[in-house]
Amino acid sequence: MLMAHPAVLEELIEEYEALRTLHAESGTEQARQRLDDIAYTLCVSTGTRDIDAALVAARHQLPGARVRDDSLLTA
Repeated sequence: MLMAHPAVLEELIEEYEALRTLHAESGTEQARQRLDDIAYTLCVSTGTRDIDAALVAARHQLPGARVRDDSLLTA
């Protein structure tokens, strides 16, 4: 599976959250369509089928999102 660049994912997440904060789903047709488009793009970019899973997967791909376990390294 192709993976979207983290910068693209970060921008999509920010725009999606901004539209949700502004309640775009109950706003104009244009705002609802943009929200739907971003949700679809996030799903395709992360290989998921719903926006909640897409947001989790996208955030997981952002830099610094993963905890690094160095417990196997010797001191």
